[in-house]
Amino acid sequence: MVADPAGSPAFTAATGTCHHCGEALPAQPHLAALGGGMHAFCCHGCAAAAEWIASADLDGYYRLRSANAARVGEDLPDLAVWDRADVQAEHSRQVTGGREITLLTDGMRCAACAWLIDRALAREPGVIDCGANAVTGRIRIAWDPARTALSAPLRRLAMLGYRPYLAGSEAAERQRTRERRRWLLRLGIAGLGMLQAMMLAEALYLDFNSTMPVPTRDFFRWLTFLLCTPVVFYSGWPFLSGAMRELRERRLGMDVLIASSTLLAYLASLLETLRGGPHVWYDAAVMFVFLLLAARMLEQRARSVASAQVDALARARPAFATRELADGRRESVPLAALDVGDVACVAAGEAVPADGVLLGDGDDEAWFEEALLTGESAPVRKQPGEPVYAGTVCRERPARLRVALTGTATRLSQLARLVEQAQEHRPALARLADRIGSRFVLALLPVALAVFAGWWHYQPGRALEVTLALLVISCPCALSLSVPAALATAHGALARIGLLAVRPDAMDTLARATDIVFDKTGTLSDGRPVLAATQVLDASLDTPTALDIAAALERDSGHPLAAAFARGGAGALAATQVEAVPGRGVQGLVDGRHWRLGRADFAAAQPDDGALWLGDGQRAAARFVLEERARDDAAQALAALRAQGLRVHLASGDGEAAVQRMAATLGLDDTHARQSPEDKLELVRRLQAEGRVVAMVGDGLNDAPVLAGADVSIAMGEGASLAHRAADLVTTGGGLRRIPAAIALARATQRIIGQNLAWATGYNLLALPLAAAGWVTPWLAALGMALSSLIVTLNALRLARVKTPMEAT
Repeated sequence: MVADPAGSPAFTAATGTCHHCGEALPAQPHLAALGGGMHAFCCHGCAAAAEWIASADLDGYYRLRSANAARVGEDLPDLAVWDRADVQAEHSRQVTGGREITLLTDGMRCAACAWLIDRALAREPGVIDCGANAVTGRIRIAWDPARTALSAPLRRLAMLGYRPYLAGSEAAERQRTRERRRWLLRLGIAGLGMLQAMMLAEALYLDFNSTMPVPTRDFFRWLTFLLCTPVVFYSGWPFLSGAMRELRERRLGMDVLIASSTLLAYLASLLETLRGGPHVWYDAAVMFVFLLLAARMLEQRARSVASAQVDALARARPAFATRELADGRRESVPLAALDVGDVACVAAGEAVPADGVLLGDGDDEAWFEEALLTGESAPVRKQPGEPVYAGTVCRERPARLRVALTGTATRLSQLARLVEQAQEHRPALARLADRIGSRFVLALLPVALAVFAGWWHYQPGRALEVTLALLVISCPCALSLSVPAALATAHGALARIGLLAVRPDAMDTLARATDIVFDKTGTLSDGRPVLAATQVLDASLDTPTALDIAAALERDSGHPLAAAFARGGAGALAATQVEAVPGRGVQGLVDGRHWRLGRADFAAAQPDDGALWLGDGQRAAARFVLEERARDDAAQALAALRAQGLRVHLASGDGEAAVQRMAATLGLDDTHARQSPEDKLELVRRLQAEGRVVAMVGDGLNDAPVLAGADVSIAMGEGASLAHRAADLVTTGGGLRRIPAAIALARATQRIIGQNLAWATGYNLLALPLAAAGWVTPWLAALGMALSSLIVTLNALRLARVKTPMEAT
């Protein structure tokens, strides 16, 4: 390998990207002669990976791949922790000849990666079997512990750019796999049974003149019975068990009607087979089960769109952490062993194990990918002293952090719980659809009895057939699926753009919003106010002391203005008995003296001038002039909201001058300055009195009342926890483009739900009289009902592909 590219300027300029991972080349790339040509690499790790691939005669990988590999980096992770007995006991299982483990990697980006991994691991001594799945990102390794430690093949993976991560509990993985296979087996048996039953039924249907010998007819019927039985009682078990559960709960639901119709078709056909009657309906029973299973599995896929976000959040935090000891040595420990106050080391390309504060000197900045938590694709720059979060990925250079929160207390775990809660919600529209479906079933039963009696009187031979067709075709499956399938898909799409619904009817109300009211500080502004000027008015104070007092008062307030006074250092003061006064400021004791920081009339009994004052409530001690900048995407987000037809309002507790500066920057016309929480709530109520549907966006402690009073409210992710509890939706990051994106998604969801309900209602209104008139056969009824369910489910899945303003840019 040649590390110095001197003499090859034309070559470096011509390529520009790493041959292995595709990332931009540094000023001094690493060069290596491979496959008869010279190639450039971004780091020693990528160069070493490419050299090994070539030496192992696997360089066909580069021709086969459809996406670049992951960057290897200079330092490989410490994989010795994978050899610990407690780790292997929880995450691997005994197999013939050794043990087996399933792990994850985020570097497998195409089928060629899976091809390379399979062949690379097969060459490792002690590896019994292996398999890589490029779709799921999972790698299965079976190895002989007597011949090799698990860390040896994992080291080969890491050297190629596929860093291993635990896939979770082995028992949980096996249970999930078994359940998925069970559903696929049910569907496969139902499909095979349906095809064979339809072939036999066709022979019976085509016997128009009844010329088929009776023994042959009965033989076909018994064959169909044998095919139908496992379909009804194995493939159809989810519906049978669901019906039993509904009956135990003393309610009539969709599963009761499905199970009743299926069993009626099956048992009536068996009776006709035994007594040699003219008709059987086995084909209708098996078609009914197969098509409903297909619809149910599509609904599960819609729900898995949202569940995938929970899985991604759960997997984002690594299973191991590198802890720095007091003597400077480092050790790899399971995540559960990490404690508050520990110093954790994160290599470039690895995930942060816990919430903490970045350590280092003033120039030791680091970059972190926060896409999973915030939806923002670009890495975020962090300075020493700034917070970093579990699950984010360290980029470019290693980082050290002081652990502040671990386990379930991390922001990552809290977001996972919010996603789970969002999936459990049953909005009013969904509950209404359930009630309509239940009452429809209740009303259908006497109608079915009346139809049976009428046909028995008119044409007894068709009474059972017509009644069966009526029950099957009018099953309200499409009605019951229309709302939950759409909401499940919408919640998944919402989480993808970085916004979580934590109230049942948030999406419905957001879709109907006509006005949106924004707070300014920390919402429209970037949350990082800059101290432009300081004027000390108390002769006993100097500028550093005044700033220390302000920093002490603001430090634990959670208000965005606190960042302007963050000083730290040996001279920093501490405040006690700190109390936030909503809309006015903060007060507390510093060195035994009572201080106030906030509006001029609150802190210093002075006329309000838009500045921030420090005083004791009667006399002024200092005056601070702060400047705020609008968020980078604020103007774009507001333009998108106006394009959606919303009226935009600004209501802030800041002075008139600061509010007008922000309004001029963003082109806002309707502004309200010096608004207390009561004033903001009054503004919302005035708009509501005009018949407007008001959405409120805020983040601070003083926004909680108006967030609760608005028709629908959105709390910014970095705001106060009380604001989150009062809100209907919470953003997982600070970007504002996700708000018009969420409104677009909510409106699309309402359209999809409306289409589904209209289709389901129209279908039932049309199908019921057709079946009662005897114009529909049972098998055609099963086909029509199941296709109706499939249509609403597929229509709901379109929400996963809705193009939002955030994704369009």
